[in-house]
Amino acid sequence: MGAFRNYCKCNGIRHERSVLKTPQHNGITERMSKTIVEKIRTMLSHVKLPKSFWDEALMTAVDLINLSPSAPLNGDVPNKFWSGKDVSYNHLKVFGCRAFVHILKDERSKLDAKSKECIFMGYGNE
Repeated sequence: MGAFRNYCKCNGIRHERSVLKTPQHNGITERMSKTIVEKIRTMLSHVKLPKSFWDEALMTAVDLINLSPSAPLNGDVPNKFWSGKDVSYNHLKVFGCRAFVHILKDERSKLDAKSKECIFMGYGNE
C-alpha cells in the first residue's frame, strides 16, 4: 500500500478515483466552481475592472460564500460550522465601492489630505 493510501486510511479519508477528463463526475465541485466563476465575472463587470483583478474578486467571492448559509450544512454558515463561533456581517462592504485609507501623520504634511481614496477590493487574509 502506498504512503498516500495509507495516510488516507489512517485518517478516515475515503479516496475515490474518477476517469480522466470527466468533470461531470465531480458534480458538486463543478457546480461550486461555476458559481465562483460567475461571481467573479459579475463583480468585475459591475465595477468595470479588468480581468487582471480576478484573484481579488475570487478571494472576496469565497469569503462571501463562507459567510452564506449552505444547504450541505443544513443551512449553517461554513465559517460558523468550522470555527464554532457566531459570524459577524458588520465588516461587509460592496466589492468595488469607494474606500479611504488613512495616511499616517508622519507620512503627510499639515495641509495634505488625511486619507487617500481607493477602491475596496476585498477583506485580506486575516
